[in-house]
Amino acid sequence: MALSRIWSAFIIIALLTATGRLLFENGQKNIFSNLVTGKSKDTVTNRVVEYAALPMTVKSELEQRNVATWGKEKVFKGENNSYRAVRLLSTNGVFETTKDAVNLSLSLIGIMALFMGFMSVAERAGGIYFLSRLIGPFFSKIFPEVPKNHPAMGHMVMNFSANLMGLDNAATPFGIKAMESLQTLNPSKETASNAQLMFLCLHASGLTLIPTSIIADRVALNSMHPTDIFIPCMIATFAATIASMLIVSWRQKIKVFQPVIIAWVFGIALLFAGLLIYIKTLDASGIQLFSTSLSNGIILLIFLLIVLGGLYKKIDIFDAFIDGARGGFETAVKIIPYLVGLLVAICLLRNSGAFEFVMDGIKNLFTMFGGDTRIVDSLPTSLLKPLSGSGARAMMIDTLNTHGADSFAGNLASVFRGSADTTFYIIAVYFGAVGIKNSRYAVGTMLLADLAGILTAIAMAYIFFG
Repeated sequence: MALSRIWSAFIIIALLTATGRLLFENGQKNIFSNLVTGKSKDTVTNRVVEYAALPMTVKSELEQRNVATWGKEKVFKGENNSYRAVRLLSTNGVFETTKDAVNLSLSLIGIMALFMGFMSVAERAGGIYFLSRLIGPFFSKIFPEVPKNHPAMGHMVMNFSANLMGLDNAATPFGIKAMESLQTLNPSKETASNAQLMFLCLHASGLTLIPTSIIADRVALNSMHPTDIFIPCMIATFAATIASMLIVSWRQKIKVFQPVIIAWVFGIALLFAGLLIYIKTLDASGIQLFSTSLSNGIILLIFLLIVLGGLYKKIDIFDAFIDGARGGFETAVKIIPYLVGLLVAICLLRNSGAFEFVMDGIKNLFTMFGGDTRIVDSLPTSLLKPLSGSGARAMMIDTLNTHGADSFAGNLASVFRGSADTTFYIIAVYFGAVGIKNSRYAVGTMLLADLAGILTAIAMAYIFFG
């Protein structure tokens, strides 16, 4: 019900905002067309500007290349030293977004088939049962409704492990398999169970050891210190995960201050600390090499262990793989309607200007009360992350280009991107895969965890970047 109201609110707010801009703002006569048939990077406004009117930061950027960012516009240098300020559509319109949703689902088919195929081999070889027994003492405390040694335990371990190492391609198939396993225990098939809520909220908190993609983007943007965001990102995601666990435990009346839970949380904290100590001994290129090698090496190690386990148990490995891969194909197709619905609502919200209106209001409030507007310069990344991973990445890159890759705003935007996960995408994919329609308090909990990550990210930015 909460997701239904949020989805409806997105559409209503977007259409009301678009109507208001059409009636009261000049140059918005095509806004409805942009909402429906527009394509990303279409020109919304185009005006000639005088060089003298440009800020110094824009002028210096234009000296290095023929395009610069000026607030919400891009300034292009033309012939005879002429300059044009162009405002582009932030994302695709409704029609193109429906195609994007379908293409996104289809692009998951191969990945889903691969990992769910190997998951099927692991199940027949007893690997999932082994993981369930290994993690059982901890998971039995925070998932009290899941029977001891149930396969869902192993599936969740695989998902959390993939998330921890930044293996997004592996985390999604493992997570969907975990949701399917938990769905077999769910007495009400269209309503999320307590175990499904705990799992999904922990997953959406985005606990990650190695923010590989963020570091890679910072290197590409010529950051002098691309790995400086490593520690703040880890701390922010850890805070978001703890917040998720505490909120859901409170809602489900689970006692978290138990020796087993405290020991596991402390153990994870020690793992973080150990990794940090090692990372401190590496330079920027060494950290990149370590992170990518570790991530890819873990995937290959998982494949090797599964195949060896299958050979040891003398099962028909390829037949088991095909059975699992077939399920991956069916799941990828099943989530299409959920993705279409959510992505269309998000694109309407962004292209209508409602998102920018909120950001301008926040910035004005900060200015009015004497707050640090550098936070506001970074804030779009954090507000877009629950809605769109690609949108948050684009916003982070824009912030780094505008304010500098190693500026306070650039560093904070980078930490924002690593401090949470794509809440609404996760809800659409994971609940859609098992046909859950009533998400209960999942959305509220995930957004609160995102808020905890954002606040921690701001605190870490002041500690590490001043």
